[in-house]
Amino acid sequence: MSTSDIDAIVLTLKLATTVTVILLLISTPLAMWLASTRSWLKGPVSAIVALPLILPPTVLGFYLLIAMGPNGPLGEFTQSIGLGLLPFTFWGLVIASLFYSLPFVVQPIQNAIEAIGEKPLEAASTLHCSPADRFFHVILPLAKPGFITASVLGFAHTVGEFGIVLMIGGNIPQETKVVSIQIYDYVEALEYTGAHALSGIMVLFSFLVLLTLYTFQSRGKASKFSLGR
Repeated sequence: MSTSDIDAIVLTLKLATTVTVILLLISTPLAMWLASTRSWLKGPVSAIVALPLILPPTVLGFYLLIAMGPNGPLGEFTQSIGLGLLPFTFWGLVIASLFYSLPFVVQPIQNAIEAIGEKPLEAASTLHCSPADRFFHVILPLAKPGFITASVLGFAHTVGEFGIVLMIGGNIPQETKVVSIQIYDYVEALEYTGAHALSGIMVLFSFLVLLTLYTFQSRGKASKFSLGR
């Protein structure tokens, strides 16, 4: 593996870790609201959250590129506060990845919270537990599988991004050139040996992620079954 390969791997892990942490902070209150609200806004908000699941990455990347450009609302804001423009920077990739990986984090947490039901939270309320106590001592322990699944899926999905990364970040070494872009460059240059090496790593990584996730879910179901008996 070349130095550029290692740089791409390090940058990819840095991007995925940053995005996963931020998404957990953003997605948790959003998922809690979606799991408990009866507002008519639940449908539209759920649709917006799930939109990246069916929207082509290039479409989402195009509109984010316009929004973060010099004449876009986000671009004008970042320039006004002295941050400059975000396209073709690491933090531009972070923002794009937040949008693209959002449903992979929100939905598992929402499903886990909905599975808890209202009775445990009502019982905590009768004991005069604060919202923080209800979250840390009721929701978080009972919905832990959902949070773990969300973390794994959010991280893995960010690692595997290509279209939106290419639209927003390009292929600047050590700044926006992640593994998927490095593989694309190898294929364009007909350097299949390098493409094989990185692609093999991605295949192995994807398999291990799915194996870990399904093993964890199987153990969780077995544990619930044994408790039920």
